[in-house]
Amino acid sequence: MSGQSLTDRITAAQHSVTGSAVSKTVCKATTHEIMGPKKKHLDYLIQCTNEMNVNIPQLADSLFERTTNSSWVVVFKSLITTHHLMVYGNERFIQYLASRNTLFNLSNFLDKSGLQGYDMSTFIRRYSRYLNEKAVSYRQVAFDFTKVKRGADGVMRTMNTEKLLKTVPIIQNQMDALLDFNVNSNELTNGVINAAFMLLFKDAIRLFAAYNEGIINLLEKYFDMKKNQCKEGLDIYKKFLTRMTRISEFLKVAEQVGIDRGDIPDLSQAPSSLLDALEQHLASLEGKKIKDSTAASSTSKLPNDLLDLQQPTFHPSVHPMSTASQVASTWGGFTPSPVAQPHPSAGLNVDFESVFGNKSTNVIVDSGGGLLKPTVASQNQNLPVAKLPPSKLVSDDLDSSLANLVGNLGIGNGTTKNDVNWSQPGEKKLTGGSNWQPKVAPTTAWNAATMIQFM
Repeated sequence: MSGQSLTDRITAAQHSVTGSAVSKTVCKATTHEIMGPKKKHLDYLIQCTNEMNVNIPQLADSLFERTTNSSWVVVFKSLITTHHLMVYGNERFIQYLASRNTLFNLSNFLDKSGLQGYDMSTFIRRYSRYLNEKAVSYRQVAFDFTKVKRGADGVMRTMNTEKLLKTVPIIQNQMDALLDFNVNSNELTNGVINAAFMLLFKDAIRLFAAYNEGIINLLEKYFDMKKNQCKEGLDIYKKFLTRMTRISEFLKVAEQVGIDRGDIPDLSQAPSSLLDALEQHLASLEGKKIKDSTAASSTSKLPNDLLDLQQPTFHPSVHPMSTASQVASTWGGFTPSPVAQPHPSAGLNVDFESVFGNKSTNVIVDSGGGLLKPTVASQNQNLPVAKLPPSKLVSDDLDSSLANLVGNLGIGNGTTKNDVNWSQPGEKKLTGGSNWQPKVAPTTAWNAATMIQFM
């Protein structure tokens, strides 16, 4: 089905008669056209969230009402519009959603009109669950994990132990709901699901950034925790490692559908010796005998493994401008706005700098999965490698040795990090796959620049 349906036009006309510009725009953003919501409609709704005389509950109810439609296109676009406003609208919009006991009840949604309806209904059910979880997370912590201040003095890095152990599992739940979208590259076949995937991709990068900083904070505090806290902390860290695998799989899909490789972080796994060290510390608190082989590796293997983490693992490629013309012919193109370039920081690093505007090709992404032209940025930037004085890292006491190692790895040494700017001045770009037909309107942009330290 292409173009606005007769039902779309009649519904819009009804809202015109009643004088409800907000409801009319919601209808226009969620038509039966198989493409992401248009930029002009999303921009108008974002502006509405910033106007004090606009009734936010009415705006939300208009979106909820559209999800009762029988068409997968209308329902999916309603969820996309809601997600877009949660990310780019005034915070009072997500505050209202978080205040409601229920949001979307689409766990049984099924469009039986055709094969495509069956396929897309699966993703609608998963997508609505993620949006519900995103609102629940906000209600539990009173902030959006994808927008929190980051860096050495950021929210997740400055939490005390008790609050941290309660907060990181909330991030894990939201991350699980996002990853449960579980789409393959060959299933991203139209502009509607592409628009949802783009919003999920950006949420995934930002959410994992906060998650990662929470884990860094946990490792900083681990050797000073009480026994029960160490148990919780170790469980959280083990779950973090399993989610690293799932996040890597999600990012592979992003690469397969054409998201520029320079915009996807390369996630490095921590060595198994780190997990062994955490487990042996807990065992010592529980009065269990520490394995002699493990104790010996505090003097040899552990420092070497941890030092290896400090080597840069991501090597961006600079894409020639010929790529831009190819992208423009595939997606239709837009002129990107400049993205601020941050300064790299030393220490243990996960390569998020390319995603947040520090490496390789810069990109702008629109809300509906529309593709924008790339611009070529700087060549490879070599990160300084921190050298640890081996004579001072290891002592006769295992616990103090491990604590020294963690402290010297740039985890708790006060290294200054660039904070992320969430003011949305310029969006990262996306390059697209051959199956993404529609040219969808660009969204309100976001701009972030940072390097995330990671074990």
